Amino acid sequence: MQIINPATEAIIDTVEEDGKDSLLHKFQVLTIAQKAWAAHPLSDRLAVISRFHALLESEQAVLVATLTAEAGKPLQQSVNEINGASTRIQWILSHAAKYLEDEYMTDTAGMKEKISYEPLGVICNISAWNYPWLVGVNVFIPALIAGNAVMYKPSEYATLTGFHIARLLKMAGLPDGVFQVAIGGKGTGENLLDMDFAGYFFTGSYQTGKHIYERVARKMVPCQLELGGKDPVYVMDDVKDIKNVAAGTADGAFYNNGQSCCAVERIYVHEKIYDEYLNEFVKEVKSWKTGDPTEAGVYTGPLTRKEQLDELEKQVVDAVQKGASLLTGGKRIPGKGYYFEPTVFTNVTHEMRLMKEESFGPIIGIMKVKNDEEALALMQDTPYGLTAAVYSADRERAAALLQQVNSGTSYWNCCDRVSAAVPWSGRKHSGIGVTLSHQGIRAFTKTKSWHLRG
Repeated sequence: MQIINPATEAIIDTVEEDGKDSLLHKFQVLTIAQKAWAAHPLSDRLAVISRFHALLESEQAVLVATLTAEAGKPLQQSVNEINGASTRIQWILSHAAKYLEDEYMTDTAGMKEKISYEPLGVICNISAWNYPWLVGVNVFIPALIAGNAVMYKPSEYATLTGFHIARLLKMAGLPDGVFQVAIGGKGTGENLLDMDFAGYFFTGSYQTGKHIYERVARKMVPCQLELGGKDPVYVMDDVKDIKNVAAGTADGAFYNNGQSCCAVERIYVHEKIYDEYLNEFVKEVKSWKTGDPTEAGVYTGPLTRKEQLDELEKQVVDAVQKGASLLTGGKRIPGKGYYFEPTVFTNVTHEMRLMKEESFGPIIGIMKVKNDEEALALMQDTPYGLTAAVYSADRERAAALLQQVNSGTSYWNCCDRVSAAVPWSGRKHSGIGVTLSHQGIRAFTKTKSWHLRG
């Protein structure tokens, strides 16, 4: 399998994909190693992950260079991702003991009742390419701390980062066999679905997540899916600093080239401030530097996947044919690399693919609305349910609207952010299950109830 730099289209490396036999061998190694790992005191497991956490800082330069080379992420955004992963790990390290220790629920005369949290066993983590560190640590860090062994399948577009993760875990003292890397694309993933893991944890598209869910349902093991979104933002007429709101929402739409499950994908703006907002939004987008992701100051690099260029072109053609107005961008950038211009449309409708299907690229549609009721109806008009945001000077007004939107996360005066302290979950086509927060720590355990008389 070739690892290709999306900025230059040069081959970075060639790696050997896993076949059925090598995957089975790795699974057998994991099965043996998991029992011994789970027998380690929790304090020992936390110490290993703490050392791994420290290595992210000392090894940052090589980790950033690899991430930029294989994913096309601008250098500063690669730094931000490593730092963000470090912050999440620190939160998990600080709270894991509290949420994994036995909980005594009742203590009456002659009877105690408690809950203990046991590891699932050997789990399969099929990870994503857009934020391989961030979505990775959401799963394998709490899984390892809880005493599980992990088969980690990085995306084929983030394979070298997967190797770094395994290398640093070994440097941190993780016993041999507890963490294995499964290398390859779709075929490797299909083989993993045939194996007897104690749980599956996937991050990716709705279509692939649905396929995984259906394939493993007969096993009756946990199957968590962190999927995509068509996340809306509504800018109310009472916002005070329209320029700042336009800049923040533009960043929410185009950061990491829009390749984020919680990126802003639809924007609705109250008609009273629409023209001013639109003007400031386009000015912000046009101010960004596009180019080689290794150059300082570059905000927009190449897309990670060449195939996504075709999808964006189809959305552009569809929008134009149905009457949308193109304000900037709209086409591939000539030359080497998978570059697409940051693209802004107005006069959009929900008849357009741009406003219905996940774009996962640097493209956005901005729509004028008359009032909160119209905005709410449009925000709800989606099969997805990941995040929703409202910008307003009135918290109560914003909250009243957000409470009616069926999404896993609500934002007031912010967007496109994730915190380890609160659950990350999707509704409808955006997934099932929880990562992060105390719920995300316990997601990698099975509970046992104890009734203790005497």
